[in-house]
Amino acid sequence: MKLSKLIEACDVIALRGNGEVEVTSITSDSRTVTPGSLFIAVEGIFTDGHAYIGKAIEQGAVAVVYDKPMIEEYFSRVTYVQVKQSAISLSQIASAWYGHPSSLLKLVGVTGTNGKTTIATLLYDAFRHLGYPSGLLSTVANYVDGERYPTTHTTLDPVTLNDFLRKMVDAGCEYAFMEVSSHAVHQKRVHGLRFAGAVFTNLTQDHLDYHKNMLEYRNVKKSFFDDLPVDAFALTNIDDKNGPVMLQNTKAAQYTYSVRGMADFKARIFEKHFDGTDIEINGKELTVQFVGTFNVYNLLAVYGAGILLGLDEEELLRTLSLLKPVAGRFQTLRSPQGYTVIVDYAHTPDALSNVLSAIDGVLNRKGRIITVVGCGGNRDKTKRPIMAREAVQLSDKAVFTSDNPRFEEPGEILQDMLDGLTEEQKGNTLTIADRREAIKTACALAQPGDVILIAGKGHEDYQEIKGVKHHFDDKEEVEKIFNKLKTKSEKIE
Repeated sequence: MKLSKLIEACDVIALRGNGEVEVTSITSDSRTVTPGSLFIAVEGIFTDGHAYIGKAIEQGAVAVVYDKPMIEEYFSRVTYVQVKQSAISLSQIASAWYGHPSSLLKLVGVTGTNGKTTIATLLYDAFRHLGYPSGLLSTVANYVDGERYPTTHTTLDPVTLNDFLRKMVDAGCEYAFMEVSSHAVHQKRVHGLRFAGAVFTNLTQDHLDYHKNMLEYRNVKKSFFDDLPVDAFALTNIDDKNGPVMLQNTKAAQYTYSVRGMADFKARIFEKHFDGTDIEINGKELTVQFVGTFNVYNLLAVYGAGILLGLDEEELLRTLSLLKPVAGRFQTLRSPQGYTVIVDYAHTPDALSNVLSAIDGVLNRKGRIITVVGCGGNRDKTKRPIMAREAVQLSDKAVFTSDNPRFEEPGEILQDMLDGLTEEQKGNTLTIADRREAIKTACALAQPGDVILIAGKGHEDYQEIKGVKHHFDDKEEVEKIFNKLKTKSEKIE
């Protein structure tokens, strides 16, 4: 494709060289440059692509897009395009390279602190169940209709993202659902995409290692809604104090969902049990295979988005009753000894509080809650003492352990958690850095009727320690313990 075609939508400041040069590939990673490549130099969090322009040219790049007036030496064989903002240009170029695939799909983005994965995945599951070829881009996995691809980020880089959307179009998909993280919005990774709709879940403390404060975090989310086209829909959780904020400046059609008050899409909860919840949505009763008020919000968002995308209400309600929880989201395991283990991804104070409240609502004090929880290394440190307090206040026993320590010392992370507790609260807490031993200890402490929550990692099948990912799966660990208990019980019999 000719360079001039690729940069049509870019805010070009200056062009030096041949604008009609033929480009054979596009990349923002100098390591993947091949002869004929267009290299887009973008300043990232840890590295600046401008420092690798020379390397890209050595490897055969025929054109370079950049936004810093810092190139001192120009090579006549290379075309240089200076733009206002490289990150935005990268998204625009990626979209053009793959034929603007988002405009050929009904693409819905889901953003917020908690619930993104569940809502995006359930939308994908619902639409495929109803016979519509669809795609999914999520934290757990990416899907092109029925074909699964592994994932590395909540929201992919613009080139990979548009590549997936193109695959979806080529596979005949009509709809696509994706998680949209605040990082992705801030870094302009979704800038070149055309969304048919957006869903806001909630906003609670997270990512303050990246964003300066909660106001900036909220405003980044809001900017996603501000940029929606006029023919899109904006669906927000009106029960969250930031829900109305998302709609303040959007051009899209505005809709709300609520469990507590009046809204376009309204739910009521009748009865809770560990196998599901009896609810009502817009006056229609149904039983769903999900537990907790937070999951009712998630299902309500799925219902609202489905209706706004044109699904038949009766068919959608029937489908909602058939949907199952997403991997690592309130996954329930029953032990041979009569206690229950729940594995959940809850890794923010609000998410942990929601899951523990959901467990308490079903248990109704007829059993104890034992919580196994840790905090990730090299992430927002301010939420560690808050996570600890939530775990202790809402549990009968808390076991603090390692999550993904990354490059931090597990002991230091655990100390940050303990610093949030009173001396009395510390007395009801165990600290076991080894996650496997922490899970074993919780199971050993459990009695019939108790519930163990293992929080923080959910679907993840690894632990990241000192830059190395070691295989570790909470659900697997629990199943190993259950199998040993079962074998031991059989031998006794």
